[in-house]
Amino acid sequence: MTTTTKPLTDIEIANEATMKPIVEIAEKAGIPLDAVEQYGRFKAKIDTSKVVGDANAKVILVTAISPTPAGEGKSTVTVGLADALYQLDKSVMVALREPSLGPVMGVKGGATGGGYAQVLPMEQINLHFNGDFHAITTANNALSALIDNHLHQGNVLNIDPRRIIWKRVLDLNDRALRHVTVGLGGPLQGVPREDGFDITVASEIMAIFCLATSIQDLKERLKRILIGYTYDRQPVTVGDLQVEGALTLILKEALNPNLVQTIEGTPALIHGGPFANIAHGCNSIIATQTARKLADIVITEAGFGSDLGAEKFLNIKAREAGFKPSAVVIVATIRALKMHGGVAKTELVAQNVEALRVGIANLAQHVANVRNFGLEPVIALNRFITDTEAEIAFVLEWAQANEVRIARTNVWEEGGKGGIELAKQVLEVIEQPNDFHQLYELQETVEQKLTKIVQQVYGGAGVILTDAAKKQLTTIEKNGWDNLPICMAKTQYSLSDQPSLLGRPTDFVVTIREIIPKLGAGFLVCLTGDIMTMPGLPKQPAALRMDVAEDGSAVGLF
Repeated sequence: MTTTTKPLTDIEIANEATMKPIVEIAEKAGIPLDAVEQYGRFKAKIDTSKVVGDANAKVILVTAISPTPAGEGKSTVTVGLADALYQLDKSVMVALREPSLGPVMGVKGGATGGGYAQVLPMEQINLHFNGDFHAITTANNALSALIDNHLHQGNVLNIDPRRIIWKRVLDLNDRALRHVTVGLGGPLQGVPREDGFDITVASEIMAIFCLATSIQDLKERLKRILIGYTYDRQPVTVGDLQVEGALTLILKEALNPNLVQTIEGTPALIHGGPFANIAHGCNSIIATQTARKLADIVITEAGFGSDLGAEKFLNIKAREAGFKPSAVVIVATIRALKMHGGVAKTELVAQNVEALRVGIANLAQHVANVRNFGLEPVIALNRFITDTEAEIAFVLEWAQANEVRIARTNVWEEGGKGGIELAKQVLEVIEQPNDFHQLYELQETVEQKLTKIVQQVYGGAGVILTDAAKKQLTTIEKNGWDNLPICMAKTQYSLSDQPSLLGRPTDFVVTIREIIPKLGAGFLVCLTGDIMTMPGLPKQPAALRMDVAEDGSAVGLF
């Protein structure tokens, strides 16, 4: 009689791992001991003012095809690639985003990699970590309180309560808070007005936090935040309220990046966490640049597919930070490609090369996207046990025919060992020159920038603006804000703005329904489709599977 052993879950694997004291990880990374502020034995914040050196490490960006419910494993590959390079005796660090409680409790569960390619301590990182998101939430809501207090105390700035665009935030998915009314209950309770909540990762303060290069730059960016308009339609900023100093004070400790480790002991900096479908989707510049001082190679990721996180990483973050990426890894799975080819999630186990033949067009667009930026991609074909040899052979032959590098990757099961082939191909690419460039110049018109993104990244025909967006654009141009980069808020599931259009749709037009200036972050958020800045929970949220064992350990964090 044979028995089958049930595979360990991600959290079970994490709980069985032996972590090294964080001071050992810091020493390995070359971080001075007096720069390490410990948060327990296995986490720390790093005082970047005490980390010396030039930020000249090569940056490798990990992105993916358009995500599906079948799973792609981008963070898992990011961690596994770093561990593989470490096994090859390379000086390497990981720079990742922090997980939001919204998706942790919603659909996604944990967000620290998976299997034997995880960052630890997984449980603490997925929950409250070192308090950065709490600080960002507090700073955001402190500004809201200060705005409402200004109205209550006489409104010297003549702010029109109907034209306040600043919202409160919460680090949870809660659709009931999208539209609220504040100030009810009479004169003592403030000035009644309509308000709403975004999720914390959509806050402009989160974007500022991740794009700031120093504490002074943080303060200057906070000062520029547009909170609304006066009765005579003049813009009002945080600087007008004179509270940028208070907001900076709330955030100053959080601005130091967090040091943790992978299962294999590779140093990892995890800091900041804007979503890529409603924000710019990259970890902090401070963390990335600190890692670039400490290692020769930095592995980082950007949210969702290349049409979202990677586009914003390359057009916004790299521009702001002033570095050129050396390589881009595109994570793909046969399961996800079959879904893009029309196969239902329940039918993915069966071999279906014909569906792959259709679905691989999605991968082709993401390869083209990377090449449009002057970079050469490497495909990480992330292995699932259900993949057949015929399916694997088809994808490998497709890659060869299209002259794109590809490596079979099995880091979930094997850790760094399963990423050696990928690491070797990446090492070859980063030694070659590239022609990296942004897709648009800042002085181009907003519509020109939007059109380039839609045509060169999404593969669409063009854009149209709603009447509301046109009116907002007129205000933006009048105030001289039209020379900012574009931050598209778009569904992650499709290259278009319609979630149901899988694969590689063509001839579609993207509708821009709102354009919101984020002057502190330094970009224009362009809302498309029915994208929400405060997500809702699914019918069966991940929270239903979560618990605490008798020994206090977490259950159900995937």
